Amino acid sequence: MRLQRYRGLVLVAATVGLVAGGAVVAGTSAGAAVAGCRVTYTISSQWQGGFGADVAVTNLGDPINGWTLTWSFSPGQSVTQAWNATVTQTGTSVSAVNAGYNGALGTGGSTSFGFNGAWSGSNPLPATFRLNNVLCTGTAGPTTSASPTRSPSPSASSTPGNPGTPGTKTVRVFWLKPTDVAFDQRYPDGIANVMREAQRYYRQELGKTFALNATVVETVNGEHDTNWYINTNCDPNGDRYWCVVFNMQAELRRRFSLANPDNRWLIVGEISAEDVGKSGGGAGPGWVLLSGHDADGGAGRNGPMNRWYGGMVHELGHGFGLPDSSSTDGTPMSASFYNYPNTHFSQAQKNAILAGPYGSFLS
Repeated sequence: MRLQRYRGLVLVAATVGLVAGGAVVAGTSAGAAVAGCRVTYTISSQWQGGFGADVAVTNLGDPINGWTLTWSFSPGQSVTQAWNATVTQTGTSVSAVNAGYNGALGTGGSTSFGFNGAWSGSNPLPATFRLNNVLCTGTAGPTTSASPTRSPSPSASSTPGNPGTPGTKTVRVFWLKPTDVAFDQRYPDGIANVMREAQRYYRQELGKTFALNATVVETVNGEHDTNWYINTNCDPNGDRYWCVVFNMQAELRRRFSLANPDNRWLIVGEISAEDVGKSGGGAGPGWVLLSGHDADGGAGRNGPMNRWYGGMVHELGHGFGLPDSSSTDGTPMSASFYNYPNTHFSQAQKNAILAGPYGSFLS
């Protein structure tokens, strides 16, 4: 893989899930009903007083053009920020309306949206969902249905872990945490937000964007301590941060059976390790590899967030196949990414992304 060199960039990540019966990444409520729908509600991260959730909607009935999903929260739960849908709340009643680009759902068609929320006391899963006022039960059927049975709420626990293998043609994000690095909730929250902002920017620029997984970031508990990643497999005359990111990539490839490049996913890897004063990493088609400096940035510990948003847009550009610009030309593939959000892809860059090896990932 030919990596584009770039010093000090974006983010870091950790996967946090709701734990139910010992399984990480949790909270699914049934859905698909009366004329046909299914809903999967996943708490992707949780912390004291707050949480992130991803909601996947599948239409099992006749095709629809425009949808509204409704559910009820328990007292003390509320939505604070949403993406890929307009979410409003009155009392405990919540309503999510499709965005302009994801309202049409054919039979078997799916879409998803996400939100951040607040909670006090407890954070149970919603009991039922309705899609266009149709009760979601998980099967298609006549327009009457029995009263639903409330699923038991799992106990809430904020624990990093690895989810199951996600669907293909997504941007798959890993944070590799060395054995001597403590888990910090700011990392999963920060990296997920950076990825969502990059997702929004790509739609703004191209009219299409990449998909993220229900669990945006997968935490990987590393097999070695920080010094091992810094000092192993190193060219004594080279930049030591390349040792760090390539050691990370080798471990991820072995443990998750990943290819280089991998036609199933465009992969972002972050590791919380780097030699003092040697931050950096880079990207090439199919992979983004970044070290501890960027992890700290995504977690909000290393300066203004626009710098990290722009950095991720830049590195994902390499992941989609773009080279660096030859001058500071106003595009995010040059130093103009530091001016984010006041930077834009050229038409030639847009065309190259769409025609490139991962252009089919964009929708």
